[in-house]
Amino acid sequence: MRAVVVEQPKTVAIKDVPKPEPGPGEVVVQVAACGICGTDKNIYAGTFLSHYPLIPGHEFSGVVAAVGQGVSGLREGDRVAVDPSLFCGECYYCRRLQGNHCERWGAIGDTTSGAFAEYVKVPARNCYVISERLSFAEGALIEPLACVVWGMKRLQAQPADSVLLLGAGPMSMLWLQVLRHGNASQIVVTDLYPSRLEAAREFGASDVVVADESQEERLREVSPRGFDIVIDVTGVPKVLEAGFKYVKPMGKLMAFGVCPMNSSISVNPFEIYNKDITILGSMAINYTFEQAVELAEAGVVDLRSLVSHTFPLEEFERALQTAGTQASMKVQVNP
Repeated sequence: MRAVVVEQPKTVAIKDVPKPEPGPGEVVVQVAACGICGTDKNIYAGTFLSHYPLIPGHEFSGVVAAVGQGVSGLREGDRVAVDPSLFCGECYYCRRLQGNHCERWGAIGDTTSGAFAEYVKVPARNCYVISERLSFAEGALIEPLACVVWGMKRLQAQPADSVLLLGAGPMSMLWLQVLRHGNASQIVVTDLYPSRLEAAREFGASDVVVADESQEERLREVSPRGFDIVIDVTGVPKVLEAGFKYVKPMGKLMAFGVCPMNSSISVNPFEIYNKDITILGSMAINYTFEQAVELAEAGVVDLRSLVSHTFPLEEFERALQTAGTQASMKVQVNP
């Protein structure tokens, strides 16, 4: 079968590799759609947890093509979205329902072969059957939606909270929709690109601000006291660092975007103390895939409109370059 192989940082090849066979408790999924995430860019750049060579791809949906021994509840032909999380279920953190901090943590496409390929082998328990109401492109967006659901659980957002989203990419648009559903009173979005800010307006942002030299002044006009919640969705350390200045007293700042592993920021500890600021991280998914499927199936979020570009497997590097540009929202590869 054909697959994208990151042989080492910044070196990618499309190769013929053996088609996987399911072991006990596993299924093989024929991949229909797989999205490009900021993590994939970090894997390509060599700034994530991955080892090489690796077939990346963790935001995906497809059709069950083969079923291993002992699998029940799934059969060939089922349409599925797949939670890439690989939790051991036995360590200290798993037993505390903190699977995203599993001592043996792994993820399909991050630490094991992923879905930028024609087929991928996965644990059957990670598969969630999706209805015909959802396209495969929408099914591949359930994984990022599950990340947002976990972020919402971490935030414990309250009705009428005011929110600032730093960045207007596809993850931010998911946040925007889920926050609106949670009755946020004000959701302001910043970004470098006016076209992305226009998309944010269409998804229901209260206001949008261009991330230029006048951003701080404009945000003070929009919300003079700051915001109850500030979420960095860019994964850019300097953007996250700047977020502190927009948090209200007793407000929350969340690092949601994936910053490079070795990056750092400067903070004023007195400001954290003096303003009663809560600083939160949100790592991937933590048993939130089921809720994401339910939100998608119920039509609470518009997933279809988020897909801006689709590429064949052979154009993976072009897809990677397109993701995150002014003209793109969610970029997907269809093997």
